Amino acid sequence: MTNLKFTAAAWALMASTALAGSDAITLGMVLEPPNLDPTAGAAAAIDEVVYANIFEGLTRFGPDGSVQPGLASEWSVSDDGLTYTFKLREGVTFHDGTPMDAEDVIFTLDRARAEDSTNAQKALFQDIETVTAPDPLTVEVTLSAPNGSFPFNMAWGDAVIVAPESINNAATAPVGTGPFSFVEWSKGDHVTIARNDAYWGETPALAKATFKFISDPNAAFAAMMAEDVDAFPNFPATETLSQFEADPRFNVIVGSTEGETILSMNHASGPLADKRVRKAISHAINRQDIIDGAMFGYGTPIGTHFAPHHPDYVDLTENSAYDPELSKSLLTEAGAENLTLRLMLPPPSYARRGGEIVAAQLRAVGIDTEISNLEWAQWIEQVFKGKDFDLTIVSHTEPADINIYARPDYYFQYDNPDFQALIAELNVTADPAQRSELNKQAQQMIAEDYVNGYLFQLAKTGVADANIKGLWENAPTQANDLTGVSWAE
Repeated sequence: MTNLKFTAAAWALMASTALAGSDAITLGMVLEPPNLDPTAGAAAAIDEVVYANIFEGLTRFGPDGSVQPGLASEWSVSDDGLTYTFKLREGVTFHDGTPMDAEDVIFTLDRARAEDSTNAQKALFQDIETVTAPDPLTVEVTLSAPNGSFPFNMAWGDAVIVAPESINNAATAPVGTGPFSFVEWSKGDHVTIARNDAYWGETPALAKATFKFISDPNAAFAAMMAEDVDAFPNFPATETLSQFEADPRFNVIVGSTEGETILSMNHASGPLADKRVRKAISHAINRQDIIDGAMFGYGTPIGTHFAPHHPDYVDLTENSAYDPELSKSLLTEAGAENLTLRLMLPPPSYARRGGEIVAAQLRAVGIDTEISNLEWAQWIEQVFKGKDFDLTIVSHTEPADINIYARPDYYFQYDNPDFQALIAELNVTADPAQRSELNKQAQQMIAEDYVNGYLFQLAKTGVADANIKGLWENAPTQANDLTGVSWAE
């Protein structure tokens, strides 16, 4: 087991504070992040550790999903919608003591939008023309076209502010501006962070937090019951929640997420280029069976890539209602009666359990599947980056991300110029009513194209010690924000 350490100062902080149980917390996580740099990785587990804890952006998401000030205390936009001016907070330093100013913002945004950028959400920065600094605490971002979503984009974990002095080590020893600093990463076991006493904002109540990686649902249940972990914000063993509800030691926290759980189809993979085959697959799926069998009833059926709690959501589940006879006739029409497809499944239980159910449902209409269970790093390399798959199941936890369907190089490789034009229009539209109508059109278009099989919106099911307060109920972004977490006195 390899220990990746930050600085002796961080260890000294931990040793000197003589941490008591009342100011320390251990959180369970299903997945270990592949690295700790949110600006160079797609895995949700990265943000679950670092977002709002270690790293901060110009703006940030609040627990209600609203866009709030972050390292920028305020911002304004020019009348033509092309220039955003951000006023930075005074006295902000990185955890290594170096000051955070406009030059770091320029470095961050230029790096994210560079031709060789490895940012998983590079599209967030594609409209940026220039980033300049009239003074050390002012940043002006000029866009190539108006983008009413730009402050929203800057709240993503992929847009956190980093420094040139420390970015080369961010994957294993991240240095940010947040209320907690990195202490250690014991590979395969945990990441530990400690309170940043030099933090520019309100000092957190917690002095130490440990993120413990427990991928097995049975082990997660045992760890909670034994009180080896204090909270499991995304608890994987939903079938056991009733036991926690009956135990006064615990609170069960059920909320919503931004996670559209989908059966992704590779449009560049032979028969899946045929809309009739994709439609057949979509009608072969019984969503409720998947929710009941894989999620023990927790989840909301969806018929498109949009969160049901969003005011612009359109219920399109009937468009791909369960109809196995229609599936069979579509496959016959497409000449794809004897089809075998590769189904690549990442580690989460929604994928592994759901994948077995989906495979049985497809088998019932004449589609065989070859299931491969991949570790998260394998899934990132083979499926997300390599596009070497036919089908996969994954929950897209990024907020308001229907715009990924306008990226033909995205992993499922959907290329529709009409949809791309629709999203381009949405990007330059500021009027809320017009944006709402465009959102609805976008949902309808991908549903009618049967781009993917839309399964359910992932519920946020958490378990915590009854004395813990301040954990997020809902998940407007993929985060375990500990800034407001404390133990009851």
